[in-house]
Amino acid sequence: MIDLSNLKPAKGSVKKRKRIGRGEGSGSGGTAGRGHKGQKSRSGYSRRLGHEGGQMPLYRRLPKFGFKNPNRVEYRGINLDTLQKLAEKYNINEITPEILRENGILGKSDLYKILGGGELKTKLNVTAHGFSASAIKAIESLGGTATKI
Repeated sequence: MIDLSNLKPAKGSVKKRKRIGRGEGSGSGGTAGRGHKGQKSRSGYSRRLGHEGGQMPLYRRLPKFGFKNPNRVEYRGINLDTLQKLAEKYNINEITPEILRENGILGKSDLYKILGGGELKTKLNVTAHGFSASAIKAIESLGGTATKI
């Protein structure tokens, strides 16, 4: 009968921890599994990322180049055919950031730009952070408006 007083793990499932550097009799005394001498055998050793054993590392051999503009504004591109599908699916004639967020096209803080890809067949009033010239032309040719936020 098994109860809480005589529970024990399955045979062979629990192994003893290897106690390194605890005398020759343990089988892992002496150099404690670190081989003989050298930098790697010392206590406190940790190799720096990209270390090449004293050779000039790759990240120092290659020149620096480029730069990241901290003021860059990243826009999410949305094509006209995406707006057309939205308009048909939900029978709407106005596109706002809220509608795009509700339908999972935009993230919470995404800025977006309407691009001229695809074809627009319905009159839409679109509000966005940016428009391409071809997108404005397509929207206004159908009598819609392109309002920049």
